[in-house]
Amino acid sequence: MNQFKYSLDNKRYHTYNYYLKNKYHQKVAKVALNADFTCPNRDGSKGYGGCIFCSSSGSGDYAGNVHDHLEKQFQTISQIMKRKWPECAYIAYFQANTNTYGPLDKIKKMIQPFLEKEDVKGIALATRPDCLSEEIVCYLSEVNQTKDVYIELGLQTIHDETSKLINRGHTYQEFLDGLALCRQYNLEVCVHIINGLPFETKEMMIETAKTLGQLDIQALKIHMLFVVKNTKLQQMYENHEFEMLTRQEYIDIVVEQLRYINPEIILERLTGDGKIDDLIAPMWSIKKVTILNDIDKQMKERDIYQGDLYKKIVQ
Repeated sequence: MNQFKYSLDNKRYHTYNYYLKNKYHQKVAKVALNADFTCPNRDGSKGYGGCIFCSSSGSGDYAGNVHDHLEKQFQTISQIMKRKWPECAYIAYFQANTNTYGPLDKIKKMIQPFLEKEDVKGIALATRPDCLSEEIVCYLSEVNQTKDVYIELGLQTIHDETSKLINRGHTYQEFLDGLALCRQYNLEVCVHIINGLPFETKEMMIETAKTLGQLDIQALKIHMLFVVKNTKLQQMYENHEFEMLTRQEYIDIVVEQLRYINPEIILERLTGDGKIDDLIAPMWSIKKVTILNDIDKQMKERDIYQGDLYKKIVQ
């Protein structure tokens, strides 16, 4: 029998579904929005072109239409969700690009309409650790007094040599500094990582998860590397400059990573969602449910859980 306490559906890891239902006592879904921000590695501040894997939408492939104002985006997407879950509440998720990379007035204008919506339980902002000024974090801390605020920090890897290769434009130390600032102001942080980045070994990917599993983070998203059209990564892939993970390699790595993650850390994702029209590789990623099922199956067969090796590190 599954003894893992942070799950409602027999998972062996701390599910996002468990967290949301225990916190809000109802169905809550994220509404992904595009507030028309850019990134410092796109506009020339730190580089051009963005990360080598990032599409022109700035990781907002499933966000609302940037040509619509934010409230229209929210209405369009939430109405679709409402048909599936009539009693659903929402988290307004500013997903595309870097949503704290701009003047405070722009950020306030972006967030303000959603503070007045009763069916919006929280605000989530995808951003970079080097784009968090104390002024902005202080404001978000004030918002956090009335609406839950979640900061989603793109890290991708703890290895600076990989960060440089993928044109990330910040270091691991800058991530630690940004995380510390968020936690100083009591903002909850979800960190994003990617498995399968060029030239990273299985050991490097596990080291990333093992290191993050020791930090004061509240949630983690594990993504697979996608090769999508019209990116620098597409050129590298077609030139055979690196090898993609196989489906089984990806599953094995995720299962091993979970063993080093503090059980109190929420796992918001164990896979990604590549936009099918633009996806070049890996095509096996399309069958997302089967990947999750095989992660569950391996953990059950091996009788392992999230964090079952975590205590061995901190002792």
